[in-house]
Amino acid sequence: MDSLKKDIAAFIAERDWDRFHSPRNLATGLTIEAAELLEIFLWMTDEQSERLPETKLDNLQDEIGDVMIYLTELAGTFHLDPIACARRKLAKNKSKYPADLVRGKAKKYTEYE
Repeated sequence: MDSLKKDIAAFIAERDWDRFHSPRNLATGLTIEAAELLEIFLWMTDEQSERLPETKLDNLQDEIGDVMIYLTELAGTFHLDPIACARRKLAKNKSKYPADLVRGKAKKYTEYE
């Protein structure tokens, strides 16, 4: 992760783009890239989405990369470690969604008794 952060920072610095990377702009870019990732699966059945053709798989790799870059940069703006953030959220989700209560169900935590 540290190596990726350094590579992203170098890429941005070489282009003098840091001034454009406000939290709002980074969050906007992240959302746009996530939508582009979703677009790959537009009009596919669940089965089709599980067996992407090579060209779509290549696009998926690019979009995952874009999402990761924006997410890493946004987290870095606030001196947050995205891996630590994910672990923190996973711990919260374990509490919200106890396995013995939610196993095999796909409801929001507020919908469980």
